Parts: sequence; C-alpha cells; structure tokens
Amino acid sequence: MTTIDSLHLSLAAPRTVQSEIRAMTAICDEIGGVNLAQGVCDTEPPPVVLEGAQRAIRDGHNIYTRLDGIARLRRAIAAQVERTHGIQVDPEREVLITNGATGAFQSTIEALLNPGDEVLLFEPYYGYHASMLRARQVIPVPVAMHAETPEGEWKLNLDEVRAALTPRTRAVIVNTPSNPAGKVFTRTELEGLAAIAEERELFIFTDEIYEHFLYGDAKHISPASLPGMRGRTILMSGFSKTFSVTGWRIGYLIADARWVPSIGYFHDMTYVCAPAPLQHGVADGVEQLPPSFYAGLATEHLAKRTVLVNALREAGLTPHVPDGAYYILASTGSLQGHNAAEKSRDLLARTGVASVAGSAFFRPGSPVGEDLLRFCFAKRDEQLEEACARLRTLHPTA
Repeated sequence: MTTIDSLHLSLAAPRTVQSEIRAMTAICDEIGGVNLAQGVCDTEPPPVVLEGAQRAIRDGHNIYTRLDGIARLRRAIAAQVERTHGIQVDPEREVLITNGATGAFQSTIEALLNPGDEVLLFEPYYGYHASMLRARQVIPVPVAMHAETPEGEWKLNLDEVRAALTPRTRAVIVNTPSNPAGKVFTRTELEGLAAIAEERELFIFTDEIYEHFLYGDAKHISPASLPGMRGRTILMSGFSKTFSVTGWRIGYLIADARWVPSIGYFHDMTYVCAPAPLQHGVADGVEQLPPSFYAGLATEHLAKRTVLVNALREAGLTPHVPDGAYYILASTGSLQGHNAAEKSRDLLARTGVASVAGSAFFRPGSPVGEDLLRFCFAKRDEQLEEACARLRTLHPTA
C-alpha cells in the first residue's frame, strides 16, 4: 500500500457541512428562484459610502491598516455610540474594527473563552453563534423563548435563564434585535440579565447589527449602557446591514480596554485587518449620513415587513410579526414534509421562493423549530413583490 493510500484510509470524513441558509441559497440559485433565505440585504448602498470606498482605492489606501482599523472610523464609531447609547468610548483603546460582526465574535471567543466553557443563547438563536462556539469546543446552552400565540412576540423567562446556569457558564449572548425572530429585548429583560451577569461574574456578548431596524414602539437598548455592564459587555456590530454592504465585511467591537488587546491579537492572527479602502467608505457614511438616514431604514423596512406579512397570511403560513431586524418566522402551514427542511424544499419546488428551515435556529429535535420557516424581507421592492405573488399561489383563492 502506498503512503498516500494509507493517508486516505486514515482520514475521517468531515463532520461539518454548510449551513442550511447557504444550502437553500445554492438550491434557489440553481432553479432561478427568489431568495428569501439569506439575509444578503440587496437594497442599494448609500452613494456616499460607495464613493468613499472608490476614492480610497484611487487615493492608494490599499495596504494593511493598524490591526484595530483606521483612526477616523474608530473615532466616528465612538462618537456615534455616545450619541445613540450614551456610552463614552475611547477610540484608541476600546474600539476594534473587525471583519464583520462574525470576525468580532470569533475573535472574542478565542480570546475570552476556554474549551469546555458554557455560553447561554436564546432560542430561536442565530445558528452561526452556536456553530462558532462548538467549533472552538465551547458549549452553547440554549434557553427557549416562548410565544404565547402563533403570531405573538417571543418572551424571555428569567427563571429559566437561572436554571440553565452551571459552574461552567462564562457568558450570555444577547442578539437584539435578533436573527431570526426579530425580537427586541426589553429593558426589563436586559436588566434581569444584567443582574444575573453581575451575580455570576459573566460576560455579555452582544450582536447589535440590526439596531437601526426597529418597528412600532420598539426601542433598542444596548446592554453596555446599563449600570454596571460597561466593563463586562463585549458589544459587537457592523455595517453589512445598515449600509447594504454584506460582502464588504466591515464590523466593529467595543469593549473595556482590558479585553481589546487580547481580542485584537486573535483577530490579527486570522484576518490581519478589515479591508482598508472599505473602512474609508464606511467611515464616510458614519461621519456624513444624518439621523434621517437611519430613521428612513426603519420606515422603508416597515413597509417591506407589511407586504411580506400579508402575503404569508394569505398563503396560510402564519407569521410571527417581528419588532426588529428584517426576518419573519412563519408556520409551515400545509407544506409537505416530515420536518422543516423538507417543508422548505417543498415550498421552493411549488413556488420558487427560498426560505430557511426553522430547525436551523433551534436545538436538534425541537418540535417548535420543525414547524417554522424563516423569510428575509430586506429585498428590492420588485423582488419582494415577485416573491409575495408566488407565495400567494399556495392559496390562489385567498
């Protein structure tokens, strides 16, 4: 037997596969369907952002930046966070520009957690959070949120949070507004989590990338703004959604100066720095876009939410109406299949509309997740209207 043959026989099959979101996107692309599965946010980026990046390329900003990012973007973010959350931030010591919020999260795990640590996250949860924890041998511990009615909001039970704590619990992930549920955590919920974090000496890891996508009376509250939370909160966000530049991978992290050097070290090891000219384009946006731009995001996406909610109801897919972000979880209705993944493929085959199986956002075997699909409404109006027209064909007499 040759050496290479021996090597082939000794290798185990890989245990990791692409996410359900990626899988559905690939299938949708193959058939030329309308993709409401992936949150690509294909609305138009602000011109000032595009022009800033193009100018930066022409001006020669095409080499490495400092590992924590360009100074004016760090300063602009610090100023914006103080305006919007009342949090004072040192742009030289407490801001790290990252390769998306995902890069911020990965680097935080590597810097602050050890294999075998446990981290609480709230179900339905963003699958990448759980997968990234597992990839670093950290144990995700789901705590279920509950909706009292089929269209109701998801609520957190603090007694159930306390019951999930163990001596190995090290952190809690708060994604607000959340993907996939569009849940906006209330002040009461956040204050309850803050009390638990202080009592048990836990980190709060936040994902606040949808903070400007709010509907009705919903208000975004960053856990870092609560009394006693500034030093133990790792605030993560980015511009992929706000500026419709998901492919640029410009995110950021704000944390106490005790934690940033270690997190920055691991980010540097993996990414070196976020893309230099794109940092300049984003900086132009943060510096120059007025408050009305951010208010307009909410108004624009509220209209899109209304269109998709109505279409789902007419199709017999009962939606949970989100308070934030740009996703809707809806029941699987009369779709065919033994689980949510099969039902999402049935929907795609019958209508050409791609969704994501709700099971991607719940622990394995959860009956709640198997009866839900996730739809993204951050689409150009013509695409969203086409998707809605296709969805209505499930019940043509509606």
